[in-house]
Amino acid sequence: MSAIAAPTRAPFVPPAPPAPEGPLGPLALLWGLWANPIGTWTRQNFDYPVLETDGVLGRLVVVNDPAAIRRVFLDNVANYRKDALQLRLLRPGLGNGLLTAEGEDWRAQRRALAPRFTPRATAGFLPAMLATADWLMERWAPLRDGRRLDVATEMSLATLDVLERTIFPAGLGRDPGEFARAATEYFDSIGRFHPLDLINAPSWIPRPGRRTGAGAIKFITTAVDEMIATRRRWLEENPGAADAGGPGDLMTLLLRARDPQTGLGLGEDEIRANIFTFIGAGHETTANALTWALFLLGSDPAWRAEVEAEIDGAPRTLDAAAIEALVKTRATIDEALRLYPPAPTLSREAIAADELAGRRVRAGTTVIVSPWVLHRHRGLWEAPERFDPRRFLPGRRESIDRFAYLPFGAGPRVCIGMGFALQEAVAILAAILRTYRLDPAPGHVVTPVQRITLRPKGGMPMILRRR
Repeated sequence: MSAIAAPTRAPFVPPAPPAPEGPLGPLALLWGLWANPIGTWTRQNFDYPVLETDGVLGRLVVVNDPAAIRRVFLDNVANYRKDALQLRLLRPGLGNGLLTAEGEDWRAQRRALAPRFTPRATAGFLPAMLATADWLMERWAPLRDGRRLDVATEMSLATLDVLERTIFPAGLGRDPGEFARAATEYFDSIGRFHPLDLINAPSWIPRPGRRTGAGAIKFITTAVDEMIATRRRWLEENPGAADAGGPGDLMTLLLRARDPQTGLGLGEDEIRANIFTFIGAGHETTANALTWALFLLGSDPAWRAEVEAEIDGAPRTLDAAAIEALVKTRATIDEALRLYPPAPTLSREAIAADELAGRRVRAGTTVIVSPWVLHRHRGLWEAPERFDPRRFLPGRRESIDRFAYLPFGAGPRVCIGMGFALQEAVAILAAILRTYRLDPAPGHVVTPVQRITLRPKGGMPMILRRR
């Protein structure tokens, strides 16, 4: 009697917009960039190391060659500045902070802020992150099994709570839910590539659909200004205080920061811009990473069981060493960041002519590195469309080229909060999986949509059950 082979489980292929077979016409491209930019990348982009185009957006070079990406972000970084379209999109809310500043302005801000995000400082934030995880579990404790929960909103609230406990311990001055809603409004409206921006129309022409985003910017800016004023009064009333609010107080650091090379402090606009950046973009990217990770785990119960077993074997109270040992949990976060990178498009403008992957790049050319495309490129990844966290386990992750995987950027401008975000994501994910299982809500179609960051359209409803 012959043995009957056990049925094999088909690998999970997470949702993604289908890639067009060929280039889109001007109107279709403008509409696609407005609706969902990641849906405009053609099949060729996922196959070729470099593609050049001339069209409605001007001269573009799309780069997926790791050596060429290294040249743009590291070896010849001085030749590549943030392009005008990117700054037009980001600066209405984020001002001239770390994410948008250029040249010496950026270098001075980076030097001033770097001490707060060293590996040692990040490790010191872990107890506060675990306290947030406990708060989240208490928040969910009264909920019945089978409850439908918008995980995107819950992760946003959790990451805002982490910010309050770590770098803004004096509080945000508003209800976190209001901040979460304002951030969603901001990214959903201001975060779109408006056709008028794409054709470089004058800024005084109204952009339909941006009114909601303007209200969100006003809300966050008002809250930030009140936070700054409150902290300034405190410092004036307590001139001998070493560090108001504790060692993790970013507000005090910004107000007192001095560039170690020049001795100069940050300007008022720079302080405001960086606080806005950390509240808006800082919490949003980690919240999205956790949201996508929970969705992917819920869609692959076999891998989820392996991660649960790893977490069950870890100490109840995690320290830095225990976090480091959760390799499958971390691999899940890494794979979520590969499939759904926080910043799906990075762009630079060539100041002078250069050569990338054997191609001549003229001055003024916009060079695009899209982590959405790069992380799914068929020449760089095995079965790139599949959810396979094992590719990030020890023994395999070492084969991944540093410049083929860019969830936090690369080079001097790599995200200053990368270590903070990864530690936070692993700690919160471990706490959730120790107690709960979340499964995709029946009937809900999950669609990734680019709004500066990569968000699930309409949130991420999932079904909550205790293990």
